[in-house]
Amino acid sequence: MADVRLTGVTKRFGTTEVLKGIDLDIADGEFVVFVGPSGCGKSTLLRTIAGLEEANGGEIAISGRKVNDLSPSDRGIAMVFQSYALYPHMSVYENMAFGLKLAKADKAEIDRRVRAAADTLNITDYLDRKPKALSGGQRQRVAIGRAIVREPQVFLFDEPLSNLDAALRVRMRYEFASLHERLKTTMIYVTHDQVEAMTLADRIVVLNGGIIEQVGAPMELYERPRNLFVAEFIGSPKMNLIAAEVVSATAKSATVKTAAGDTLKVAVDAASAKAGDTVTVGIRPEHLALGGKTGSISTKVTFAETLGHATFAYADYAGTSLTVQLPGDVRPEAGKALELAVPADQAHLFDSAGNAFARL
Repeated sequence: MADVRLTGVTKRFGTTEVLKGIDLDIADGEFVVFVGPSGCGKSTLLRTIAGLEEANGGEIAISGRKVNDLSPSDRGIAMVFQSYALYPHMSVYENMAFGLKLAKADKAEIDRRVRAAADTLNITDYLDRKPKALSGGQRQRVAIGRAIVREPQVFLFDEPLSNLDAALRVRMRYEFASLHERLKTTMIYVTHDQVEAMTLADRIVVLNGGIIEQVGAPMELYERPRNLFVAEFIGSPKMNLIAAEVVSATAKSATVKTAAGDTLKVAVDAASAKAGDTVTVGIRPEHLALGGKTGSISTKVTFAETLGHATFAYADYAGTSLTVQLPGDVRPEAGKALELAVPADQAHLFDSAGNAFARL
């Protein structure tokens, strides 16, 4: 059993409160990803779990055992950093075995663990090589192998793919997913890359200013963001936001009028709203559709990017810039008018405080 429980965890640097009472339960064997903007506290939270930073308040428990006062080496964790931090004069085998040697592990046990980890990561053929003879992806695998040989209860990853090029990140995402499937070990992963979060996580934790905005499965956060912050942060390109005013509202839908005078319907439980309320309509670029008279808006293209499989058009709507995902064979020119349908069942609605009305 290797669950992780955080209860009221706080962390300050001087007078600056970086973590503001974090409550989070991570199940045994779960792959959880921390995301959020720079400075939101995600790396600090990971380092606090690891024991590299001391929590100022609250409790951290791993496998039911409080670890606040334990050193990192006694917490049953292993951490992989953004930097590989391999010893250049040592072979791959020696790099992976080094920590076990310091712990005075039996030589036969060291050999068993290193070779088992190398086999898991498909780096057995590289055990005699020095780090300089490896690619970036191979070096990262060695760094992961160095963590695996410790046979930890929990793996902690701090932006491990950020130093790799785009093509290699794609390959390594697959390898991380495969590794988790094979090891079945609890993994906590920090990234700023939404693709990594959406493809790797069992659950995503969205952090903002030292608090948790929302926790949920990737598609839960994508389809049902709790508030404007999560709605804008999850999804790439980010959600379009249109200022509007409530015309009428029921438990099954809301009819709103935009600043440009267009009337839109949104399929949400808006029983708590009333006519005249200021709201924000959210619609993702991939959910806007060409044409349509009912529930549509008129825009003008300012710029278009053709990517082959899709075209991203940037359009002006009453002074607001919208992003529209179109089929790859649609290539609107700058200045072209676009009539865009806003499907009621794909739109989101947020109140004046930024909280989402529940989608139906």
